[in-house]
Formats: sequence, C-alpha cells, structure tokens
Amino acid sequence: MTAVDLGLPVVAPTTDTSARPDTPYLVDRFGRVATDLRVSLIDKCNLRCTYCMPAEGLPWLKRTEMLDTEEMIRLIRLAVEELGVTTVRFTGGEPLLRQDLVDVITATTELTGRPKTSLTTNGINLGRYADQLARAGLDRVNISLDTLDPETFRELTRRDRMDDVLSGLDAAKSSGLEPVKVNAVLLRGVNDHEACDLLRFCLDRGYHLRFIEQMPLDPQHGWDREEMITADEILEILGTEFSLTPHSAERGSAPAERWLVDGGPATVGVIGSVTRPFCADCDRTRLTADGQLRSCLFSQTETNLREPLRAGADDGEIARLWRETMWAKAAGHGMDSEGFAQPSRPMSAIGG
Repeated sequence: MTAVDLGLPVVAPTTDTSARPDTPYLVDRFGRVATDLRVSLIDKCNLRCTYCMPAEGLPWLKRTEMLDTEEMIRLIRLAVEELGVTTVRFTGGEPLLRQDLVDVITATTELTGRPKTSLTTNGINLGRYADQLARAGLDRVNISLDTLDPETFRELTRRDRMDDVLSGLDAAKSSGLEPVKVNAVLLRGVNDHEACDLLRFCLDRGYHLRFIEQMPLDPQHGWDREEMITADEILEILGTEFSLTPHSAERGSAPAERWLVDGGPATVGVIGSVTRPFCADCDRTRLTADGQLRSCLFSQTETNLREPLRAGADDGEIARLWRETMWAKAAGHGMDSEGFAQPSRPMSAIGG
C-alpha cells in the first residue's frame, strides 16, 4: 500500500536545478513563469456538493496543522515581493469560513508591488462580508452556482441555501467586487438542461459566466470521463439559443476560452481542463491551508513549507524550496496518459 492509497500527499523528490537560470522568479523547465498564486485558506466547506465531497464531509485539518495568520501572510509576502507573483487568488474549501480572512487580504493588498486579488467562494456568507472584503482591498470574486432551480440546488449541495448565494452575488456587485464571475459545472442528466438559463441569468445581471468541465478531484474517486460534459458539448448546448463567436483577445494563461455572445460585447467562458488543457501556458503555483506547496492542481507530490517555516528557516531557504518545486513542474497534468492517477487530496483540500 502506498502513501497515495492512504490519501496522503507524497513528498517531492530532490530536484536537479543545475540547468535552472539565475533568476529569482518561479520558472520551470518548459519556459513557463508562475505569477499566479492560488492560496487555499481552509479545507472546510459549508456545502456538501455531490461531485466534491460525501454527505458526511471529510476529516478536516486540525488547527495546529494549518498555517496561522502570520505564517500565511509571510508566505504570501515572500511570493509577491521576492518570487514575482502578481496575482493572488484565495480559495478553500470555503474561504469565508476562515476567521482571519479580512486580515490576510488586507496584508496582501498592502504589499509592495500590490498583487491583483480575487476570492473563489460558494457565496453563502458573501452577503455579510462583501463590504468588508472590498474595504480590505479585494478586487473581485468568483462565485459557484450550478443551477437556478432551488430543488436541484438542494440535491446538488445537500443544503437549502440558494437564496443566500443569490444574495451574495448581489452584494458582490453592489460592493464593487467586479467583474463578478460565476462558475458552473454541468452534470449529465442533472443540470445540463439549465446551461442556457444560467447564461441568460448572468447576461441580464452583468455577471461573467464560466462553465467548467468536471474534473477528477472528488474524494470518492467517482469521476467518470465518459459521463463528463465536455467543452464541445457545452458550446453545442449554448449554440441552440445563442450565437457564439471566438473572442479575438489573446487568451494568454487564462484558463477560460472566451466566446462573444450574440456578437458581444457580453462573453461566456468555457474551461476545458480535461479535453482542452491549457497546461502549456499555465502560470499558477499553489499553497494549501496546511502549508504544502503544489506546482499543479493534479500533482502527486507536495513540498512542505510549514515545517521549515516553524523550524526557523529564513526567507532565503523558503524561497529556494519554492523555486525548486516550480522548476520540477511537469509539462502537463497527464490525464490522457496511461499512468494518470487522481490526486490523493480532493479539491477542497487543494484549493480551486
């Protein structure tokens, strides 16, 4: 039995950096430079989405295992001021469950070389916190909403909280956390018939909708590629009611392919992580709530930054570990390779 079988992250092997260029930035062997930091602040969530976790939840991290406020801010500061990170996205779990969230965001937006900041949330508590987040300097939010039907929402999330999500969307817009982006996952036979309704809902309110292919990141390991609704299918469904034309702007490292809706200027995005991977242009580096560094969402290895941090390592040592981890980043997630294995940790523990 391996560590992966037990659901434990595997420690990254020693990396040969002899060919690494002399640069402080987070370069890898394929010419990519990581400038986008995804920070998972907490693994807990107040929903139990069927494609994300079981009804009873998961074994959550202990408080002592998680980075505290000072440790989290120190690593973010190092990333921004020493390693070239220009964008910070706060994720979870559900980040609004972390009590020091506003303090972490405030400290991030006060850094030299202030990064662009965003937050991915299920929106349930956003109605109460949107104004505080805006005052702390948060730039914008991504809110998950897979359905407009209250009963389907209850079935998908195992919670009756759709009204709270809708209130959160309204609060985000009125607080200036724009553009407000809506993330939706379509599930075959569950909510795929709502694709056009979701797009119309977002167009009417000025939200930016992005459909995301379901990814193999569930702890139940129940993901089935044959059942997944692909990017091509999503576009085909939308095409029954809307005219879609490719956006002329360069995509760059953005995960979403954008399409003009009925000639524009409104757009819809499709993130085809499985069937249309964008690994060649990936600029992300990931930090988990317990201080583990990941070079890819689908990594099977992690670099432990928490332990050296608590053992008294200086910034130079932490930066060295970070650079080595990113230098060893794989060319792609490898979903089409015969040996692909789903990450040992689920999405709620890794961060979106």
